[in-house]
Amino acid sequence: MRARPDVVVVGAGIVGLSIAYHLARRGASVTVLERSGIGAGASGVQPGGVRQQWGTRVNCLLARESMRFWADAGELLQMRLDPGFRSCGYLFLAHSGKALLRLQDNVSLQNELGIPSRIVAPLEAAELVPGLDTAGVVGGAWGDQDGYFDRPHSLVEAFGALADVQIAEVVGVGDEGVVRLAQGAELRADAVVVAAGVDTPRLLPELPIRPEARYLFLSDPIRERLLEPLIVSPERSLAAKQLADGRLLASDLGALGDPETKQAVWRANVRSAVEELLPQLVFVALPTLLAGTYDVTPDHQAILGRVRERVWVAAGFSGRGFMLAPAVGRVIAESVLGDREDPVLSVLDAGRFAEGRAVPEPQVV
Repeated sequence: MRARPDVVVVGAGIVGLSIAYHLARRGASVTVLERSGIGAGASGVQPGGVRQQWGTRVNCLLARESMRFWADAGELLQMRLDPGFRSCGYLFLAHSGKALLRLQDNVSLQNELGIPSRIVAPLEAAELVPGLDTAGVVGGAWGDQDGYFDRPHSLVEAFGALADVQIAEVVGVGDEGVVRLAQGAELRADAVVVAAGVDTPRLLPELPIRPEARYLFLSDPIRERLLEPLIVSPERSLAAKQLADGRLLASDLGALGDPETKQAVWRANVRSAVEELLPQLVFVALPTLLAGTYDVTPDHQAILGRVRERVWVAAGFSGRGFMLAPAVGRVIAESVLGDREDPVLSVLDAGRFAEGRAVPEPQVV
């Protein structure tokens, strides 16, 4: 392990690795400390979705920048394997006038920031998604640049291959850039960045980040392509997509509680929404339940920036760390090295909650 790197990054998920990448590109020596392995947390189970359709300016800007990075990721990360991005599109459905107005507000913001999403009528929604039953749909929001990586974990691995990742459990972070390890050793650096997802409050207990369980149902691989875009119906609590390997992914967005006792209820909710909206999928079994964890804040927005004298944080992404990681890496790297304080840091700083400046994100899935 390097005796004294310029920066220590805690966490080898996609966000921490992106920060390390952008720091190294700017000439900093960086050590990434990880308790178990690269992508061992949420980054190892995320399904690879990338979208620019958000309801707050800060997320739209971060997503737009990240999308540009992802377009050239193979070259930038020196990848031998094509991660396989598919611009399948994301369609958000509205079943009421109130929901449609919210989507219209989101699309207006997105268009203002150069994101080419648009509102679609039920007839066009049915054309975009063959088999979609729009009887109860009043409209939707469509983004044809949004999509999925077939092999998202290859991107995590590519970032990791470019980083100095050391397996060591961090048990404490001092204000002066001192990182305490489980074996009693210490590592000193000019700056420390904590990007440890749901484990971040263990090291920075002053931050209002908590875990939130999320669940996905998966089918076995299906030969036929039955669903190409990703469909999201917040009012029916459904998200559904067919992955590149043929498996159908579906989620009850309101799933809460113990999966041992609630799984049947969630499955029934998914089936009810599928029967209404995507009847061609009714006979697809969903035998596998996958569990994941979001690191969430009170406004479902990340906390970014300096929190102590030599300590920065990048956590609390509510499931969108993968989508925003390239831009977040650039923002945090510039701040740590004193190059620039991006305006995003004054919006997503840790002090916003105590000061009444929360920025609720309305388009969390």
